[in-house]
Amino acid sequence: MHMLIEKYQLKGQIRWIAAQTGRKRNGEIYRSIADSKGAFVQPGLHEAFGLSVIEAMNCGLPTIATNQGGPTEIIADGVSGFHIDPNNGDESRIKIADFFQICKEEPGYWNRILIQGLQRIYECYTWKIYANKVLNMGCIYSFWRQQYRAEKQAKGRYTQTFYNLQFKNLVKNLPIKKEEAEPKQKAKPQASLRQECI
Repeated sequence: MHMLIEKYQLKGQIRWIAAQTGRKRNGEIYRSIADSKGAFVQPGLHEAFGLSVIEAMNCGLPTIATNQGGPTEIIADGVSGFHIDPNNGDESRIKIADFFQICKEEPGYWNRILIQGLQRIYECYTWKIYANKVLNMGCIYSFWRQQYRAEKQAKGRYTQTFYNLQFKNLVKNLPIKKEEAEPKQKAKPQASLRQECI
């Protein structure tokens, strides 16, 4: 990476930030990059959710992230940020370079992507939205837990009915191997059976 920075004379224009564990510092890092009209690039091979993408967008950074995993749901490609294919370096390079070229030619373009990124976060990823989703899931869980008792009984009745109507008849038709033939008893005439029942 350092060789590429030197080759293309990008010293001072690119900052490689290692994984950060200090949450208080993350916002400051994102804001300092935004103040210099930079962008956040997350080229991971896969990102399960994309919390760093949300943090960067929320701090006012145009964001370019992997098209593998969570960022595909967070970023509307070309509207609130950009997706890049981490397996295709040339395509990714061109997309990043095009973004900065358009920013250079159209001074308002960087701000437009920034504002649309913030709108996307405010529409989908605020704590209030998250809390409502969690509460809704809790309500749904409580509802189904109450319904579970009645459903369990209904399921039991359905299973018993299925057994009596379908499975029982299938079992009767299965050939069963008898280990030893039992001696045959003399069959009683039908008339005598009727007399015994009366």
